[in-house]
Amino acid sequence: MIVMSGLRCRNIRIDSLTIPHGITSVIGPNGSGKTSFLRLCSGITEPEAGEILIDCKKPRETDVGWVNEFPDKNILFSRVSDEIASCLRFSHRPCSEKDSAVLAIAETMDIMHLLDRTMRELSGGEKVLVALAAALVQRPKILVLDEYDSHLDETRCFQIEHILRSCAVPYVIRCTQQMETAARGDYLLYLEEGSLLYNGSPARVFASLCQTPFYPLSWRCEV
Repeated sequence: MIVMSGLRCRNIRIDSLTIPHGITSVIGPNGSGKTSFLRLCSGITEPEAGEILIDCKKPRETDVGWVNEFPDKNILFSRVSDEIASCLRFSHRPCSEKDSAVLAIAETMDIMHLLDRTMRELSGGEKVLVALAAALVQRPKILVLDEYDSHLDETRCFQIEHILRSCAVPYVIRCTQQMETAARGDYLLYLEEGSLLYNGSPARVFASLCQTPFYPLSWRCEV
């Protein structure tokens, strides 16, 4: 489990939180601290007080996959296959292992046709898929996604949902503005002004948000 206690960092204040295995969605108004929360989970920033433990290890001691909200900020290499293999290159994996891993994740994500292209040729959605492949190729313990779905159409969103379910990453923490996406997760966090107001299953959290804009449209239509 991911355990947080006495967490303080800039605009984040969380006294106690336990996140189970599976896909956790993070929602809330603009400026509520969602990205700051994700950066703490990924180890990009460290808390000023308190701690985060991922299966008893700090984020910086854990294999983490990260996908930025803005695709161009993810790019390190010009060629797609090299971009996907970036973390394997930095960890000095053998070429044969690196090439096999890149082919496997590209096939899983249905982006084999992109491997020989350059990053500048890709659309915004394609860049997100490549960034996700680069994060998954190392088989991380935790995958952190910052509004990755804002650049994807509905078909791609469902494809990514299937990939996240089948990739065997123990923890996926994703920030999203799409309540339909949030509803498909296993666990839901609602932040406001840096504080955690609600957490639990999507059904439980959305029950507290039914009179707000943070309620799935499809759920309203069912009522």
